[in-house]
Amino acid sequence: MSQTIEDNMLRFVSEVINQGNFDVVDEIADPNYVYRSPDEELHGTEALKGFLARYRTAFPDLRMAIDELVVANDTAVIFFTLTGTHEGPLMGIAPTGKEMRAHGVVRSRFEEGRIVEEWEVLDQLAILTQLGVVSLPP
Repeated sequence: MSQTIEDNMLRFVSEVINQGNFDVVDEIADPNYVYRSPDEELHGTEALKGFLARYRTAFPDLRMAIDELVVANDTAVIFFTLTGTHEGPLMGIAPTGKEMRAHGVVRSRFEEGRIVEEWEVLDQLAILTQLGVVSLPP
């Protein structure tokens, strides 16, 4: 089972995140998939595809590099670095043409080889700062 989990996580990052092939979501994620982050909760694979499409529109060259992947029992954890160029609207922010690089972690729980739940934390402050939307005090 751990090999299936690892293979599916690698495929999700490579094909879904990095290549934008959202059809793969239906093969890897359970129809009742749930995503949670500090500011968002999604239910179902269609909601996930919409979420990913928004990021892909904002950052057409979006790439996720896996810094570390750990699999234990029914769970995978990925520490990652996200990069991209802001060329489309995101959360009401007009395109800036600026590049961003941010770190994050996602914990994915599997049932029968498919992702059923994910919890993600992404350094959104780093993204907003690099896009020039937020400035930090000296």
